[in-house]
Amino acid sequence: MIRKSSHRAAALCMLAALPFSTMAAEKTYPLWIGSYTAGPSEGIYVHRFDSQTGTIASEPLQVVKAENPSWLTFSPDRHYLYAVNENGPGQHDVVGRVTSFRVDPTTGSLEKINDVKSLGAEPTHLSASTDGTHLFVSNYSVAADPGGTLAVIPVDRDGRLQPVSQVKTHRASQANPERQQSPHVHSAVESPDGRYVLAQDLGADKIYIYRYDPAANPEHPLTANPEQPFVQLPEGSGPRHLVFGPTGKQAYATLEMLGAIAVFDYADGKLTLKQTIPLAAEDFKGRNKAAALHVSPDGRFLYATNRGTANQLVVFQIDPNDGQLVLVSRHSVEGEEPREFTFDPSGRFILVANQNSNAIVVMERDPATGKAGKITQTLPFPSPSDVKFATSP
Repeated sequence: MIRKSSHRAAALCMLAALPFSTMAAEKTYPLWIGSYTAGPSEGIYVHRFDSQTGTIASEPLQVVKAENPSWLTFSPDRHYLYAVNENGPGQHDVVGRVTSFRVDPTTGSLEKINDVKSLGAEPTHLSASTDGTHLFVSNYSVAADPGGTLAVIPVDRDGRLQPVSQVKTHRASQANPERQQSPHVHSAVESPDGRYVLAQDLGADKIYIYRYDPAANPEHPLTANPEQPFVQLPEGSGPRHLVFGPTGKQAYATLEMLGAIAVFDYADGKLTLKQTIPLAAEDFKGRNKAAALHVSPDGRFLYATNRGTANQLVVFQIDPNDGQLVLVSRHSVEGEEPREFTFDPSGRFILVANQNSNAIVVMERDPATGKAGKITQTLPFPSPSDVKFATSP
């Protein structure tokens, strides 16, 4: 497990040697922004970020027209960028898709390779296997029928996507009559050892655990983990996104509907729940809506956003011994619906995509304490949903 984590660290070190370093020498970095396109946004925007001033260039380097590219993911070598097209019934394009782009190593600009159907509605998340051969796509599906699914897309060596080769379906908990009448897969990520895929199903109140073995069956690489096929979470909690801690021995998941983070011990494809910690203060009376979470570049802190009526970025310190969380601070994101965020390559700034207030907010970050500081920029942007650097978690 630790060896795989080291491989990822090495991959990020290799990234610094890419021609992107031309801009890095000037402390400016390519920034890719995904969005929803029901309004004025046209798709994916490639900007530049100045890590000395903490500002995004006001004019994009490139605008890539695409339907609802709400989530972006890089290939392990950063040569390709993949985007979900979160389409579905009632939208301009009713077909959920995934699109592949070639990344220019000098400017970060994108060239479309191809797109394929995701075989589900509203694909909201995707991740790439560490071997680069497959994408794991989460078809959320707003409608109860047919509900959400986990789809597997094979990827060629040149970044070209093949049609979906495998689809996994789950059973809803139906604990919440409005949001859990059917499964709603919200994310799927590979374990640090590369042997398992964990799928967070908001509609089922479960995290499903699959063995990942492309060598045995490249077309159907996922099989249910017989030792622990899923982890049951509290009814109505709604698991959304999951990340692993710096050692790979802990995993953290946002429980969207509960407004909390679940902390697990992880080993050999098994999760053991050890802590559940709320995002909001004890006396909070509003509506919780936990969303994104990421570990800081130094591995010392965990950050998560709480949407609803809170609209906060919440900071926790990670105990280096057991991985449990201790609250550090809460910060207003100065906007509405902080759907996603990321750290800039210097680790000194946090960029928050405030979807409903149509802006990306840049906040200073103190690497020593983990706390967010003053806002250095509020960039008007229509319906931003994701922000990524080539070093993004």
